[in-house]
Amino acid sequence: MFSAVTSRLVFCFEVYELSCDSFYEFLFKIMDELVVLELFSGIGGMHYALKESQVPGQVLAAIDINTNANEVYRHNFKDSKCINGNIVGLESAPYQKVNTILCSPSCQPFTRNGKQKDIEDKRNDAFMSLCSLIKSGSFKNLKYLLMENVVGFETSQMHDIFIDALRSSGFYHREFIISPHQLNIPNTRHRYYCLARKEHDFLFDSECIHKTIPNNDHFPQKPQALSNYVNADDSEDLITSYLSKELLEKRFNILDIQTNDSYNTMCFTKSYSNYIEGTGSVYCNLTRQELDDKIAEIEKNEMDLRMKEKLKLRFFTPTEVARLMRFPKDFTFPTIISRKSQYKLLGNSINVTVVSELIKVLCS
Repeated sequence: MFSAVTSRLVFCFEVYELSCDSFYEFLFKIMDELVVLELFSGIGGMHYALKESQVPGQVLAAIDINTNANEVYRHNFKDSKCINGNIVGLESAPYQKVNTILCSPSCQPFTRNGKQKDIEDKRNDAFMSLCSLIKSGSFKNLKYLLMENVVGFETSQMHDIFIDALRSSGFYHREFIISPHQLNIPNTRHRYYCLARKEHDFLFDSECIHKTIPNNDHFPQKPQALSNYVNADDSEDLITSYLSKELLEKRFNILDIQTNDSYNTMCFTKSYSNYIEGTGSVYCNLTRQELDDKIAEIEKNEMDLRMKEKLKLRFFTPTEVARLMRFPKDFTFPTIISRKSQYKLLGNSINVTVVSELIKVLCS
């Protein structure tokens, strides 16, 4: 029934050339509310994505084993139920009202820089438990599921177990690899996503991993510059972010330096600011042309350290990284969470806007 309604709506909106936003706004008014179980909930990225999507829904409970992540979650969602717990051995009985699972299981077993132990990695046990619950139909009212992980998951044995669990319990599914820069957000962060639902199949191809989001026509046509995401003042938070003399002396040549008119940044990992290479970009409050001119002068002067210092290169602050990952402006960290832990938690989180767009696809 819902599939037929959706097909008619798509036809009507195409005929009358109405926007994608109008389509979603109308559709979400007539659909039932999502009752969400947020698993591997981290700092609440999935919760924020649900809110941004404007799909009607509530998070019944959020569960994570990381106590720091849970502190941040409770700090920002004071009225939500956030549970410190291991998903291994999760019982479905308390969650029979749940019709949607949003989850971001541990990515370490599949990361390119890790050991890639796949199903032999104990950190997969919680995800394995979830797959068993899905396959056995333990969540009686479960209709929707969205899962995020790193690129590389799609070729793993764990992927095969997950997809088998979905198919065995009657889910249709689609897979994606998407990066925020495709939505004109100045950050590259390719991630694997799986959307699954029960009542009706999706209206687009199932035989491939999709590299774009369907009906994604409502974002700015021009990429957004970094100046929209960074702080321009000399606050204490920025001053403590400046690169040390040692880093400028030894690692200057491998820095990915971005400027206020840049349109991209590298993926920020959990090791950002602790390690330099491959963990994320650094920032210079100049234009690209100004920076290039100054670097040319530095090279002429045998890589003079004092000239490098005058560039005032710095790490992006945790607040700026959160903005690039599209957390809202009212998202904050409690004071008990150290700066190092903030970077780590953000590195393990999701891009809110990408997931928000995928939630719309999941429910349409």
